[in-house]
Amino acid sequence: METSDPIMLSALEHYSYCPRQYALIHIEQAFDHNVHTKRGDAVHERVDEPGLEVREGMRIERALPVWSEQLGLIGKCDVVEFNRDGIAYPVEYKHGTKRVKEHDDLQLAAQAMCLEEMTGKPLPKGAIYHFSSRKRREVNITLALREKVAVVLVAIRDVIGSGQLPRPVNDKRCDQCSLKEICQPAAIGNVSVITRAHQRLFDPDSN
Repeated sequence: METSDPIMLSALEHYSYCPRQYALIHIEQAFDHNVHTKRGDAVHERVDEPGLEVREGMRIERALPVWSEQLGLIGKCDVVEFNRDGIAYPVEYKHGTKRVKEHDDLQLAAQAMCLEEMTGKPLPKGAIYHFSSRKRREVNITLALREKVAVVLVAIRDVIGSGQLPRPVNDKRCDQCSLKEICQPAAIGNVSVITRAHQRLFDPDSN
């Protein structure tokens, strides 16, 4: 796969949640906080400081930089546990209670693919650690999940190449998004309102 500038690992999570959210954050460099992002920041304070620990024969690295030249990815893993055989097991921290979200799994799979390229060892599993419930949810890094990573990377590069912001989704995802005021999904996402306004603007006989 030919790549240009590397894509941040976090971009896959943002794009799979909402393409417009991805573009606002990673292309327009727009960001704002709400209660959800602040909770996420508080959780990551535990793992954002690089560190190394050895426990019962396991090497644990925090805030580990990872990359993939093949995929054109770069970023860092919250926690990576290496067993005695050097097999990596990434653990991504998320606030909230234990639940399944595809965009979380996608980000974890991309981390796993980076670690496989870096270590030369297969990586079949990883985990999402849900901070509020203090529980891990193990994720199988399946072929389907790996293929979805590749598909999303192509879509992200298409957005970059287009030079245009994707349209807002204007659905329940917007209610929890910290960029809601910047994005204005209700106004921009309502095509009929925009069409009527456009017609009035350029029709001299309209009231």
